Amino acid sequence: MQGKIMKGIAGFYYVYTKQGLVECKARGIFRKEQIKPLVGDLVEVEITEDTEAAPEMPAGNIVEILPRSNELVRPAVANVDQALVIFAIVKPDPNYNLLDRFLINVKRQSLPCVICFNKKDLASEQERGELLAAYEGCGCRVIFVSGIAGEGFSELAECLEGKTTVLAGPSGVGKSTIVNRLYPQANMETGEISRKIERGKHTTRHAQLFALGENTFICDTPGFTSLSIGDMEKEELCGYYAEFAPCAQNCRFRGCSHIREPSCGVRQALAEGRISRVRYDNYVLLYEELKSRRKY
Repeated sequence: MQGKIMKGIAGFYYVYTKQGLVECKARGIFRKEQIKPLVGDLVEVEITEDTEAAPEMPAGNIVEILPRSNELVRPAVANVDQALVIFAIVKPDPNYNLLDRFLINVKRQSLPCVICFNKKDLASEQERGELLAAYEGCGCRVIFVSGIAGEGFSELAECLEGKTTVLAGPSGVGKSTIVNRLYPQANMETGEISRKIERGKHTTRHAQLFALGENTFICDTPGFTSLSIGDMEKEELCGYYAEFAPCAQNCRFRGCSHIREPSCGVRQALAEGRISRVRYDNYVLLYEELKSRRKY
């Protein structure tokens, strides 16, 4: 029987199959070969006669992990098609520097990305317009939703259809509200697994997939308050600001950092309002951070 790992915790893997959710253990051969099953893995499972398994959740073994299309490190998840980066428009106000860090990390993992700004019902048209102006040129689709009011979810559903999407974002932006509106059974399924392994709310620290349709999955992940980009070179950074590329062709110097050099096409575009001041200021902050990093 083939399935997809939806959650892994305490040595158990919960596999989504056409027959329902199966609680599995991984065969010892995986540990011997230092292969760890990941959330999102496509696997072959065999049902066992484990009498400890609850009738509504049969037990089984993972006997094979099928080849992965990709593998993310943070969060540890496999076979992802895209990322949905969620921030609030207000309450809390968006941390633009953190948002850019998320976008850089997602792009470094070669994932297409959609930016989802939540709480549109609490924000003014001007606030929404400023965010759109700042990020519409960054190479990502930008959508606005309200998790509480349910606004914008038809566009969001269209973005998710037929894909496995990993959700990312800081704590407090309403990510859980969005997950529960997309998949109302989320709390129920999480609670069922928690009771079975005698764990409480802290199980939400782990990545978990939810099936919205036969080929549509979302992967909920823990919220972050900080994110490092410290393992990249400062010269790489401008490559993650897509709106810089057309303007950089007008720079006088090859390898221009777009900060202090004369005749810089990027800074000229900034002065003319063709590049967002928010994005440029974040670029400068991150560049200086990478420049001042100590190397050992």
